[in-house]
Amino acid sequence: MDWVEVAFKDVDGAVAVAMTELDVSSREEVEVTVLQEPKPGFLGVGGKEAIVRVTKTGKKRRRRSRGRGKGGQNANQNKQQKQQRSNGGQKNSQKGKGSGKQGQGSGQSKNRSGKQQQEKKVTESQETAAPAADERPEQAPIEEQAKVAADFVSGLLDAFGLEGSVGTRVEEEILYIDVTGEQTEALIGPKGSVMQSVLELTRTVVQRKTFGAPRMRIDINGYTERRREALRIYTGKLAEGVIADQDEVMLEPMNAAERKVVHDAVAEIDGVRSYSEGEEPRRAVVIAYDGD
Repeated sequence: MDWVEVAFKDVDGAVAVAMTELDVSSREEVEVTVLQEPKPGFLGVGGKEAIVRVTKTGKKRRRRSRGRGKGGQNANQNKQQKQQRSNGGQKNSQKGKGSGKQGQGSGQSKNRSGKQQQEKKVTESQETAAPAADERPEQAPIEEQAKVAADFVSGLLDAFGLEGSVGTRVEEEILYIDVTGEQTEALIGPKGSVMQSVLELTRTVVQRKTFGAPRMRIDINGYTERRREALRIYTGKLAEGVIADQDEVMLEPMNAAERKVVHDAVAEIDGVRSYSEGEEPRRAVVIAYDGD
């Protein structure tokens, strides 16, 4: 086998695998052609591996001999180096001669010069320090933040080749992002995990471009309402069991918005109460019997 093509997450790893298959130990024995550069995906989707073609050349680079030749250049170089060291030693000994006062004065002058340079650097660093809080750019209006968020999510859909539309609305100083379209459900993920990541990325982009971010909510193709309705039904069934057994049950960890849905549903049912336990992001709701 004279050549092999290998796909791997990065070029170096692909070359290493190919060298193993070709049974060579040195990269100098092969010629590498990169057929495809690796491309990272987004949230585990759309990534590409590196593809390389590695050809076995069977040749190794010969290193030049460093041994001495008869009357060669090495002897002349060694002779010149010895002469330079000898001359340097003489110069240093001459510089060392002189009065102790002169040496001391020179040392003090150098110390003063070094101290002045250090003070100058400190002053310059203070002058170039970050501006005060009141000099920083002001946060953009929430309408501009909504536009930035919509543009980012729209670009995300285009990047994945998903057909859909993005709308925004502001209610009680909360920015809502509504994404519609059947294909957009690819950005929801298990229990809305990918959708939550999209929200966090959008919040980061808005904050960097507008110097602040409002409270934000996102809904993709009506998933949020469907999830809320499913939680209400699930909570009702769990409450029935808790009342029958006069016991309590802990639900799976949820985010704050989903926990609120469960708490609100429990509040409408007699004979049970709810509270939260644990730390984020593993905080969960407990439904407990609360009968007479």
